[in-house]
Amino acid sequence: MTKIRIILLTSFSLVAFAANSIFCRLALKGTNIDAATFTSIRLFSGAIALSFLTYATQKKMIISGNWISAFMLFLYAACFSFAYISLPAATGALLLFGAVQITMIGYGFQIGETLDITKICGIILAFAGLIYLLMPGIKSPSLVSSIFMLTAGVAWGIYSLRGTRSNNPTATTSGNFIRAIPFSIVLNIFMFDNCNLDNDGILLAVLSGVLASGAGYAIWYSVLPIIKSTNASVLQLIVPVLASLGGVIIIDEPLTLRIIIASIMILFGISLVLIGKLHTKTNT
Repeated sequence: MTKIRIILLTSFSLVAFAANSIFCRLALKGTNIDAATFTSIRLFSGAIALSFLTYATQKKMIISGNWISAFMLFLYAACFSFAYISLPAATGALLLFGAVQITMIGYGFQIGETLDITKICGIILAFAGLIYLLMPGIKSPSLVSSIFMLTAGVAWGIYSLRGTRSNNPTATTSGNFIRAIPFSIVLNIFMFDNCNLDNDGILLAVLSGVLASGAGYAIWYSVLPIIKSTNASVLQLIVPVLASLGGVIIIDEPLTLRIIIASIMILFGISLVLIGKLHTKTNT
């Protein structure tokens, strides 16, 4: 895979992740759909879209993946939705990507990945930019909702790490989405009394499942084997920046100087991590 293709595919995935935040925020804050129903529709529509994509690209139906990854996918999607019922968007993003960072960088240390001074500075700068961007919205978040979002971050980190083992990203993602459906059905049975359908909410859940989740995750899976876990985790720090910009364009939120400065800090921090990787390769 060429460097340009890796950059384009990774960029698409990160935009898709940011779109997920926008779709979820719009649905759970602006419509009457409940979190369990949103999660189930998101997973079900993603499974259908990915099944068609697998068949169209490989001329046969392949159900790959495994139950552990499927449960991590379900756990992330469900906890993500329930957390955003009461958490402010900024607080939720900080908790989510903080948990992702800890999970993926921790794994990188465990398997022997090393960090030179350039990478360390890049990670610190990116974290500082993320905190600078999100801290103003933090006001004593609910403990239960915070635990939901932290759990979602850990689950997504594990799901991403397990994705590095995939030899067929589209089929693997499709299989994981299909296997995640039974978990979501069980969730809806338990939450049946709170079930509430909403046309706009359903549309947003489908968009989240087909575009932001299905296509985004399949492409993310395809580049993960090429990206070290440390670099993959740091790259995801750009998602809150993209989500903030999406909020400006789609939800008509103000574009503040704080967003611009934080975006520059995060992007520069990410570039330091990638420069550190290039420097390491050059000297080996």
